[in-house]
Amino acid sequence: MISTVSMIGIGKVYKNLMVDVMPTNEKLVERSKRIIMEATECDYETAEKHFELAGQHVKTAIVMILTNSDLATATEKLASADGFIRRTLD
Repeated sequence: MISTVSMIGIGKVYKNLMVDVMPTNEKLVERSKRIIMEATECDYETAEKHFELAGQHVKTAIVMILTNSDLATATEKLASADGFIRRTLD
């Protein structure tokens, strides 16, 4: 429970999903796409496209979809929000 609260507190969780996944193998790549799908309610193709456009960075892909922005804008929004997806939506 303490580790869960810590992860939430540092922006690694969004909508009960661990969004700071390091896709180091095929299983984690597919998990990353499913996380994007669940976080944004998009289809697989959209998740896959944005995942690749974001350089396989889940948080950036989510922000790109939710804010309808390009990579540079999404990256800037995340940086301004200290890495918290929810803050990029305010």
